[in-house]
Amino acid sequence: MKHIARKRFGQHFLSDGGIIESIVDAIDPRPGQPVVEIGPGLAALTQPLVERLGKMTVIELDRDLAARLRSHGHLDVIESDVLRVDFTALAQRMEVSKLRVVGNLPYNISTPILFHLLEHVDVVEDQHFMLQKEVIDRMVASPSTAAYGRLSVMLQWRYAMEDVLFVPPASFDPPPRVDSAVVRMVPRQAPEPVNVRLLEELVQVAFSQRRKLMRHTLGKWLESKGYVGDFNVTRRAEEVPVAEFVALAQDVHRIVPT
Repeated sequence: MKHIARKRFGQHFLSDGGIIESIVDAIDPRPGQPVVEIGPGLAALTQPLVERLGKMTVIELDRDLAARLRSHGHLDVIESDVLRVDFTALAQRMEVSKLRVVGNLPYNISTPILFHLLEHVDVVEDQHFMLQKEVIDRMVASPSTAAYGRLSVMLQWRYAMEDVLFVPPASFDPPPRVDSAVVRMVPRQAPEPVNVRLLEELVQVAFSQRRKLMRHTLGKWLESKGYVGDFNVTRRAEEVPVAEFVALAQDVHRIVPT
């Protein structure tokens, strides 16, 4: 029986064989590697992956699809909301130090998933995700561009990222109303140590009114923290490189440890 895509789960099933092959080639799975797929759906990507891997773990929220996947024989199926999955504990259960994470992420909750995985980055070797192209543009954006923002800063601090493949709407059933793309995310080996929650708060404040100079937003926030350094707040947030935001968070943390 054909599975009907469920709007509440943001389901759009990949159906273009050429695109699927290109994604698998970009991931380059090797036999025995611990790969975890988020949202395998109808297994369009799962099947060619598991053929190369031998076995893999999948996380599926839709109970009907999870039941189908359990009949596969080479899949460890976790029926759960991915935001509730503890990837650190999963790596321990699989008895591996690093996971390779892949998936066609539901576009309606892609950003929360990316931030959830950021909390478990120490057990991730790499990530390959299909996302709305506009989101990937924001992830990889450079300073002083319209796409550069909170997502750019938080993810570029921790990952080296690359937009590896454009995917048109016609590659899906049903077709989404947006263009898609595949991003490769590789955790940085030696990121600058920083209090993540403080950095996140700082960046959120900085970009809260992105058209205004930061003295109206971040300047007042820094003043409330007792910061008296020389960070230039007579700029817009989009003009500030990632490294400067990180250095500022480190300085503020020294003043007000959290």
